[in-house]
Amino acid sequence: MRDDIKDWLTLVSLPGFGCGLIHRLLDTFVTPGNVLAAGKTVSRVEGIGRQLTAVCTDQPLLDRARLWAEQEYERVSAADIHLLCYSDPRYPPLLRTIHDPPVLLYLRGNLDCLHKPSVAIIGSRAATSYGKRISSMLAGQLARAGIAVVSGLAMGIDGHAHAGSLEAGGDTVAVLGCGVDVVYPRSHTGLYEQVKERGLLVSEYPLSTRPDGFRFPARNRIISGLSMGVIVVEATCKSGSLITARLALDQGREVFAVPGRIDSKKSEGTHRLIQQGAHLVQSADDVIEELQLAVSMHQVESAPQAEVTPEKLSGPEEQLFGCIDVYPVDIDELTAKTGIPSGSLHDLLLRLELKGRIRQLPGQQYERV
Repeated sequence: MRDDIKDWLTLVSLPGFGCGLIHRLLDTFVTPGNVLAAGKTVSRVEGIGRQLTAVCTDQPLLDRARLWAEQEYERVSAADIHLLCYSDPRYPPLLRTIHDPPVLLYLRGNLDCLHKPSVAIIGSRAATSYGKRISSMLAGQLARAGIAVVSGLAMGIDGHAHAGSLEAGGDTVAVLGCGVDVVYPRSHTGLYEQVKERGLLVSEYPLSTRPDGFRFPARNRIISGLSMGVIVVEATCKSGSLITARLALDQGREVFAVPGRIDSKKSEGTHRLIQQGAHLVQSADDVIEELQLAVSMHQVESAPQAEVTPEKLSGPEEQLFGCIDVYPVDIDELTAKTGIPSGSLHDLLLRLELKGRIRQLPGQQYERV
């Protein structure tokens, strides 16, 4: 840890001192220690009025902030969490280029993940089975090419992106809208632990910070800021993922979108992005080629996969398989499409499942694998 890390902690704990204001203060006073010692002279900095000047001259308030910084430093050290300040040469270069980079990052896990080429995968929390599958597939492909996958550890697309990267033996970075010691959502406790052990958890918030809703839009600028490009898998027209896509564009990042069904509200946002010029994605190769990533230098070693020849289908199985798409179809629709009696239909569906061609979803729905 740098000697001045407690000054950084003290500075970020002061009321009214956000990232933009702190960066303006640093432009004038260079170090956080100088800012804390500046007293009334802070008033010459743009954006510092009477109220914020009073904060900088309130000695009891400054003493309480320093005490909190000491205690936070002890908590961070005891939990094996790293603090990375904006002036640290290890600070991610891509993140440094955004409009309001966080002045302090809390990091838990493998710091090497910050120094690999990275791509974000984001999308709907209430994702469809198609969206979850595509998110996991793209993350696995990127991971096998040596590219770190960045996302927000949320339900739906985010969670499947992290899981897909880990399953492929790759690196993943989860940017949190709470403290790095807080698991949110609780249902992702297992995934949180996997990311902590094999990837990296990132937050700009102090330890124990709760996941209040207003923190997530600010969190999104870090997801895009850490990444060379952002892939939106599924999003409605009012999705927060579109906000992240706009942030990515403002930051000079490439935006990619996965097409879906034209009658699915979950894909309206991604289709709008494509209409507005986002790159259409069918596989990770589209992303790698557009970003011109030299993936041959970052290959992840994995055991060779034995080629599996799909088991041959009988005539009735082939007929039924032809009526099942990558989008879920329910049992009533299959009955109407095929005219196969109910007893025989269930038998054929089971055979297709056992042969690895389809899978059953809740509500007696089926989709191709």
